[in-house]
Amino acid sequence: MCLAVPMQVVSIDGMRARCAARGAERVVSLFLLQHERIVPGDYLMVHGGQALQTMTAAQAADAWALYDEMFAEADAAPR
Repeated sequence: MCLAVPMQVVSIDGMRARCAARGAERVVSLFLLQHERIVPGDYLMVHGGQALQTMTAAQAADAWALYDEMFAEADAAPR
């Protein structure tokens, strides 16, 4: 299963943004959001190196809370 993850924009260089989430940084394409105004500090939903949509800080926190729950359940499941 593939998941998109919320990331915060650190800096922008043309159609690429350096984004960070939980200590990891990635360069992300902004091509799919080229008609939106993206600035450092914004939150993006990112999958496969592509920014798919903008989101609020609250939406990003909610998504990470859900992912944390999913990961905890997966870790607790018998193998």
